Amino acid sequence: MQRRQFRRKRKGNILVLSAVLMVMIMAMLAFAVDLGFLYVAREEMQRSADSAALAAAWDLVDNGALTGDSNVYLMEDSARSTASQYVALNQVLRHSPELANEDVVVGFLPNPSDPNESIDLTGSNTPNTVWVRIRRTESQNGNIPFFIANVLGIDSIGAEVESTAALLNSFQGFNTPSSGNLDLLPFALDQDTWNDLVGGVGTDDWKWDAATGEVQAGCDGILELNLYPQGTGSPGNRGTIDIGSNNNSTADIARQIVEGVSPSDLSYHGGKLEFDSNGELPLNGDTGISAGVKDELESIKGDPRIIPIFSQVAGPGNNAMYTITQFAGIRIMEVKLTGKQSGKRVIIQPANILARGGIPSPTSGTTAFVYSPVWLVR
Repeated sequence: MQRRQFRRKRKGNILVLSAVLMVMIMAMLAFAVDLGFLYVAREEMQRSADSAALAAAWDLVDNGALTGDSNVYLMEDSARSTASQYVALNQVLRHSPELANEDVVVGFLPNPSDPNESIDLTGSNTPNTVWVRIRRTESQNGNIPFFIANVLGIDSIGAEVESTAALLNSFQGFNTPSSGNLDLLPFALDQDTWNDLVGGVGTDDWKWDAATGEVQAGCDGILELNLYPQGTGSPGNRGTIDIGSNNNSTADIARQIVEGVSPSDLSYHGGKLEFDSNGELPLNGDTGISAGVKDELESIKGDPRIIPIFSQVAGPGNNAMYTITQFAGIRIMEVKLTGKQSGKRVIIQPANILARGGIPSPTSGTTAFVYSPVWLVR
């Protein structure tokens, strides 16, 4: 009798234990399934935030500045709009998230590679950074639903992700690029003439057709100037600068025009061209532009390049020492280096250019129309 009761009790305990184990297994299964669902949701949220931040940061390339119509507020509005569009295109759990105003922040990072730096929202510098947050909460887009865990009283959970993308729009110089050459033309332009150009003084006889990749006669709202030195005074001292050996030959200049400045050239300057604490970079050069490079200049018409801008030059001929204070993006529109001196010209206009190897500047103004590619910084 006692054995029979013991067996019944043991059997009952086993059934209870089995039921408990079954509940535990079901709970673990529920959490495994729902945690997997949560993982997928967060991955899709992160992908959406990354794509939105990257796309929005490209809107911070200031195309309006080329025609003198720079408007920071329009740039910021465009970046916000682009972020919302890309979030909508990259669905999360088959639904397009919406961004609240506070989910997109546009500002400035002096050094985007520094993970501890805060985004500057004072507006004292041209924006270069976009921060995007995607939320699945009760108040924004709804919590992420659970399915099996419902039986345990857990029906949903909130989640949010962040992404920050940036570009550099102000440089204090250039390191040797990780690959390829630096698209820097070895021709120096005086600061006064450049300031006049961006201030609205210039001609408008040429345009670049983005569809065909060709330069054509006509107006496009982007002013031009003649880089070739004419007359006397500061503009007459424009010329070539020696990036590399101080004895750069015409062949060296021709190579740099077509191929850019090589790592070997930069090695003469310690592997980089960088402004000092006074915002200056002294470079030896030669006044004037040789007609021997006209074919090379003609071959890069329409292609964006960087030129150095100088504040002063001391010394004649090949003893000239240029004080570089700025770098600017340009493209060559016309070349004529034959015939009378008064008719020679190398016509350039401002152009946005992407450059690799840039050294971040803590303030705006050290470069114009020169940008780094956009990348995810956080």
